[in-house]
Amino acid sequence: MRRIDAPEILDSENCPVEEVQPALQTLDRINRFFGGVSTTQKMIERVAVATGTKSFSVLDAAAGSGRMLEAVRKRLAASGVLIHGTLLDRDRSHLPRGNFHQDQPHYARSQASVVGDALALPFADQSFDLVCCNLFAHHLTPPQLCLFVREGLRVSRHALLINDLVRHALHLGLVYASYPIMGSHVAWLDGLTSVRRAYVPAEIREIVAGFPVDSVARIEISRHYLFRMGAIVWKAQRPVRGACGQL
Repeated sequence: MRRIDAPEILDSENCPVEEVQPALQTLDRINRFFGGVSTTQKMIERVAVATGTKSFSVLDAAAGSGRMLEAVRKRLAASGVLIHGTLLDRDRSHLPRGNFHQDQPHYARSQASVVGDALALPFADQSFDLVCCNLFAHHLTPPQLCLFVREGLRVSRHALLINDLVRHALHLGLVYASYPIMGSHVAWLDGLTSVRRAYVPAEIREIVAGFPVDSVARIEISRHYLFRMGAIVWKAQRPVRGACGQL
């Protein structure tokens, strides 16, 4: 399939307010049952093995509700790996309504929330052990994705973790067939758009290959359940400098 970039309803200012939460809840179910949570879990486990570290501060860029990272946190805790999450999203309505309020669910109280731009992260260099994103990379054009990778590496100490869809005709067919169980018309329409604009592993690898060798140590890309991929972009020891592709 040729990549077709098009806007998604949930990203638009024209998305009805009453449709936002049902769409986000549908995305949470997709992450829970169709590879989203397990893909990020496996990437963090991989970093834990490679670094010998059992505790990580994690920035979740374009985090939405925060339920995905909380689900990962619970699964990892069972194996002795601890993560401390910070959620970032450009739209306040996508994030939990507040932190540390007794009337909020646990996932909203246990993670800090920040409104900000993932392409210009409002954090100092090496503020987090890891930066991750889920179902975000396909929203970006190649130059934007390049900028996000640069920002993610700048802010992280170990790696940037990209969890996203794989573009495939069969994947598109499955989304078409999912309409009766999707639960949100907006999420279903956006799902069709997401598959069409998703990247394949070779395209992600090519984009990262444009970075200077003193920025990226290596990239590991794995395929996961139901057209998911996980890309671990390992940070080189030297700080990230310069524009994408500059040597």
